[in-house]
Amino acid sequence: MKWQHVQQNWAAFYEAIVEKWPEVDEVDLDEIDGDQRAFVAYLAEATGQEPSEIREEVREWLAGEIPSDVVMDPTHDNHSIALSGKYVNEGEDEYADDARFGDDDEYPDDGDR
Repeated sequence: MKWQHVQQNWAAFYEAIVEKWPEVDEVDLDEIDGDQRAFVAYLAEATGQEPSEIREEVREWLAGEIPSDVVMDPTHDNHSIALSGKYVNEGEDEYADDARFGDDDEYPDDGDR
């Protein structure tokens, strides 16, 4: 992932940040608000490590996957739907009702709701 992903979804990354660096405080993360330099400086102070060590840790952390709670955040739904538009046939609306695909509850208790 890139820092841009973290910065755009800063609050959604709190859990992953606290998991990686348990010394951090969410109130302090609120103040940092996705600023990478401030984050590195804060981590250096909170952990007692050198900023260069922290930068390397952050670089390694960024090499991982985007946490699923960030990917599944409802704020991304419309964006994901819009991106899926390239797979929808010409003339169809990606935001249209999906009733014809079985989620119209024509068959109660079939697990689609």
